[in-house]
Amino acid sequence: MSVSEKKELANTESFQNMVDSDPVLIDIGKAGSVVPNLLPNMILTSGPSLPWESYYGGQKDAIIGAALFEGLGTSRTEVEQKLESKEILVAGCHDYGCVGSLAGVYSASMSVFVVENRGVGNRGFCNLYEGTNPRRLNYGIYDEDVKERLVFVENTIVPVLRHAVLESGGVELKPLMARALHMGDELHSRNTAASLLFAQQLFPHVLNYGDSTLVRSAVSAITEDNYFFLRLSMAAAKVMADSSHGVEYSSTVSAMAFNCRNFAIRVSGLGSEWIVGPHADVEAKLFTGHNQDEITWMGGESTITETVGLGGFAQAAAFPLQKYQGGSAEAMVRRNTELYEITTGEHPAFHIPYLGYRGTPTAIDVFKVQQTGIRPVMDIGIAGRDGGQIGAGIVSAPMSIFNDACALYNKKYQT
Repeated sequence: MSVSEKKELANTESFQNMVDSDPVLIDIGKAGSVVPNLLPNMILTSGPSLPWESYYGGQKDAIIGAALFEGLGTSRTEVEQKLESKEILVAGCHDYGCVGSLAGVYSASMSVFVVENRGVGNRGFCNLYEGTNPRRLNYGIYDEDVKERLVFVENTIVPVLRHAVLESGGVELKPLMARALHMGDELHSRNTAASLLFAQQLFPHVLNYGDSTLVRSAVSAITEDNYFFLRLSMAAAKVMADSSHGVEYSSTVSAMAFNCRNFAIRVSGLGSEWIVGPHADVEAKLFTGHNQDEITWMGGESTITETVGLGGFAQAAAFPLQKYQGGSAEAMVRRNTELYEITTGEHPAFHIPYLGYRGTPTAIDVFKVQQTGIRPVMDIGIAGRDGGQIGAGIVSAPMSIFNDACALYNKKYQT
């Protein structure tokens, strides 16, 4: 059998593993207790790991903020000294089964969603949404207001939500996500329907918590904004993508992420190595009072959703995004239609109503990207150089990274 034939079979296997995945929210727990091998003195952050001295800007500030929140130091100066001496360690989220929104910082005492791929057993983790304020820890801000919101998440949302999840016996995420696609979501930059469907499913169990004051506060927090479900979408996508990884001869992209310096991908048949390149190109709609010069990169792994056929790969299901991130319905359809040319198949559960309920384009093949010149597009929030979110838009992955991936593949498999 030729390498080309082996690649085709392997890509089919990666695709099938991805779409057959059955992500279920089974628990919420402290990261230090549920994330394997996470150490008490460790901070997880987005993208390929860098030496501490290479982090800068909002991602550096977020790492320091997470360490302060964790009590690993009493001042920024002390924390920086401990990071320099490796008394505090920094590691990549993906290497611990986690995914990070923007800077993506995790510390041991932060609670995380625990999502399990039922029938397979692999797990994915994502920490909880901080709230509606654009000045958040994952956007490189740490002050008393941010600390207060993080404490609120831990003391108010987590107890009520965990009780509801456990009492319900777990929440099947895939059917909920499939339904949300039919209601105007793409499960990355728009989670309006998914957030409401999730709250609806858990509502009877939330009411059984007992402390009515805590219940009211928790319900208000999880329904006040349309982004609460994003972290669940990310954790679900993580277990789907991980199930496609490690297939010999597969040229399927199993992760896309970036840190403050690079955009990067992992490829199923190329092991755990990140293939890094320049940052993606961005088209953004900025909030009032901000301009293009403020746009900065501080990491991000929510693009795991695009890896499994959601987000930018389901744009034509989410026309309301025009108001949030700019563009037009025509452009969304055009982009979405193009993406079928760089993927292995169509998702059997995730459908786009506008395209006649066609399955979303799923499982990016690095060789198809190289051959067609069509780059994966991703829906993201835009960070500002002074921290916080300043807008939203789409990014297009750099072509060089796929050329490099193809070259590494050819070298490994001697094609």
